[in-house]
Amino acid sequence: MDYSSEPDYSPLLTIRGTEPFNAEAPTAALVRFQRTPSELVYCRNHGPVTKEFDEETYRVNVSGGVRNPLELSLHDIRTRYPKVEVIAALQCAGNRRVEMAEIQPVKGILWADGTIGNCFWGGAKLSDILQDAQIDHTNANAQHVCFASHAAPCEDDTYFGGSVPISHIEDGDIILAYEMNGAALDPDHGGPVRIVAPGFLGARWVKRVDSIIISENESQNWYQQCDYKILPSSVSSPEEAKHLWKEYPAMTQMPLNSVIASIVPLSTSGRQRVHVTGYAIRGAAGPIVNVEVSSDEGESWRKADITYQEGKWSWTLWEIIMDTHEAGKQRILYSRARDAGGNVQEKEGRWNIRGVAYSAWGRRSW
Repeated sequence: MDYSSEPDYSPLLTIRGTEPFNAEAPTAALVRFQRTPSELVYCRNHGPVTKEFDEETYRVNVSGGVRNPLELSLHDIRTRYPKVEVIAALQCAGNRRVEMAEIQPVKGILWADGTIGNCFWGGAKLSDILQDAQIDHTNANAQHVCFASHAAPCEDDTYFGGSVPISHIEDGDIILAYEMNGAALDPDHGGPVRIVAPGFLGARWVKRVDSIIISENESQNWYQQCDYKILPSSVSSPEEAKHLWKEYPAMTQMPLNSVIASIVPLSTSGRQRVHVTGYAIRGAAGPIVNVEVSSDEGESWRKADITYQEGKWSWTLWEIIMDTHEAGKQRILYSRARDAGGNVQEKEGRWNIRGVAYSAWGRRSW
């Protein structure tokens, strides 16, 4: 199949904020790669990016409900524990926020659909590190693993933090990563070390991590307690929200989702057709099993071809060729994904004041 008519998309990121720096790549550029090149991986920051770290003095401290507290240098992390590698998609909770803002204004950066990156991560298993630290399993209060970065103050707290339930550590998929795509992890993407927590929203993948604490409670950081939560749609202003944040649970996983990344005209054998590409991302119930595309607002659907899946935690890439008459008079296409649990992506997105977890059918006009 000849896709030579596709435009040469620029790898430059679209900047959404400069202080702190926040940027995303055009989605049409992202889906040209199964594994996202580092220069196309979005940057999400709540404070300034510290560019320089002294490898000799940098430490990650492991404490709390452990019998053997650790102070790990970067050398320790790289040499004391077996290196593991995992393919996993990192996704911001605010991905597609600009679409939710079409329903009603939201609080946050108006991200399009490019705050996602499917990368090859390398590092030490968090379970290996915690085994070394000897979690006190006789203590019933060891319920959460809290992560923190004190590299720089943030917009809403003196440091950035987040946590995951300790039950998610045992499978070994969460790692303390020092490599991305086979190279040393750069500061823009969390270097020198960051948490890689496949299946969790990006806010739990704490960058430039320097503290790991076993705790009775989840992280008390502002970004766990007062952000990245789905409040009821009746809460329509930041003033109302500030009194309710702690009454609602912190987000863990992102929902089942799909996006149409590009619609490119093709002209072959006298037929006018379009090449449609996109990505899908699993939710909590298992991998993507199919993606469908509609040109009539969901009255009928055509199954797309899945062109890429890798391991348990990667994104799914898909494509389909459609005749232009199938695109309808309004020239709008829709996508929906289905997972192994039988769940189907919903038509409508549920609005919330923070603009997170938007997962309505993918939609793109041409």
